[in-house]
Amino acid sequence: MNSKGPFRADHVGSLLRPAQLHEARARAKRGETDAQALRAVEDRCILAAIQMQESVGLEAITDGEFRRDWWHVDFLSGFAGVELTVPGYAKGFQNADEQPPFMKVIAPLRRVRPIMVDHFAFVAAHTRRTAKFCMPSPAMLHLRGDRKALNTTYPEVAQFWADLTAGYQAEIADLYAAGCRYLQIDDTSVSMLCDEKIRATIRDNGDDPDELQRTYAQAINAALRGRPSDLVVSLHTCRGNFKSTFIASGGYDPVAEIVFGDTQVDAFFLEFDDERSGGFAPLRFVPKGRKVVLGLVSSKLAALESKDELKRRIEEASRYVPLENLCLSPQCGFSSTHHGNKISEDDQRRKLELVVQVADEVWGSHR
Repeated sequence: MNSKGPFRADHVGSLLRPAQLHEARARAKRGETDAQALRAVEDRCILAAIQMQESVGLEAITDGEFRRDWWHVDFLSGFAGVELTVPGYAKGFQNADEQPPFMKVIAPLRRVRPIMVDHFAFVAAHTRRTAKFCMPSPAMLHLRGDRKALNTTYPEVAQFWADLTAGYQAEIADLYAAGCRYLQIDDTSVSMLCDEKIRATIRDNGDDPDELQRTYAQAINAALRGRPSDLVVSLHTCRGNFKSTFIASGGYDPVAEIVFGDTQVDAFFLEFDDERSGGFAPLRFVPKGRKVVLGLVSSKLAALESKDELKRRIEEASRYVPLENLCLSPQCGFSSTHHGNKISEDDQRRKLELVVQVADEVWGSHR
C-alpha cells in the first residue's frame, strides 16, 4: 500500500474554516481573547477536520491550514527580516477588493525558531494516516514581495536566495525530525508565468519571465538539497484562489519544459478544472516516473462534477502520462485564505467524496 503519497485520491490541503474558528479569530484580533484561548479553538476545529478527512476516505491528512490567515504570508513572515504592510491598492484577484498583506524584506532573513513545525506535529499526533504539511515555495517571497525593499536589503540577490535557502532547509529538517514524510510546496509563480499579461508586466518591471522560471525551480531544488530519500515532495500550483476568484489564465505551455523538467520533486499537483488551465499536452515534459495529480474538481464552484466527465479527462491525460502515474484531486484548496471559497462545508465534503469514489473506480483504489 502507498503510505507516503501522493495518493490516487488526494487534496491540496486547505479547508473551509468553521464558523466558531472565524468567530474566535475575529475576537482575538479585537483583543477580546488571548492566544491560548484561540489555540484551544483551533485545536478543536482541526481535530474535527481530521475526522472529516478520514471519514470521506482520504489518506493524506492536513490541518486545513486552520492556524493561518493566508496560505503563504503566515509562513514567510515567520522569517526574521520580513515585515507585513497593508497594500494601498486592490490589484490581482478578479472582482475582489481585499488583497493579501504585502511582504517586505527589511533586514537579512533568518529563521530564528521553527515556523510551523508544531502545526504539523499536532496533525501527526492525531491521525494514523499520512500527515501532510504544505508550505509556500521560496519563490513566493520574491514574486509576491516588495521588490524595491528586497533590492535595498540585498543588493546582491544571490545572498537573498542563500539566506532564504538556509531557512527553508532548517524548517524542512525539523519537519522531517517531527515525522513528516509527505511535503507539499505551493508555488503559484508557475501558473502566473503562464499568463501572457503577467509575463508582459514582468518584462515591464525589468525581469525575464523565462529566466524567473529557472530561478524559481533552482530555489526549490536548493531548499530540498540533501533531503532524506524517504521524504516525498510534491509541487502544487494554481492560478490564484481567493473567495472563488483567480488571478491568472493560460495553459502550462510557456513553463512546462523548464518547470516540469528541472524541478526536482516527486509529483506535481496541477490545476485543470476549466478552460483557463489549457490542455494536457504540456504534460509530455513531465519526466518518466514522476506523478501528476490532476486537479479536475473545482474548489471554487459548488456544482458537483460528473463522474463520467472526470473519467474522460483522466483518460485524455493518460495519453501524456501513464495512468499508473496519475492521481486525482480538487484543483486547489478550499480556503487558501481564512475567508474561504464561496461554497458550503457540505459542498466541500461532497467534492472530496467524489474524488475518492472516482479514484476507486478508475484505479481500483484511492490509496
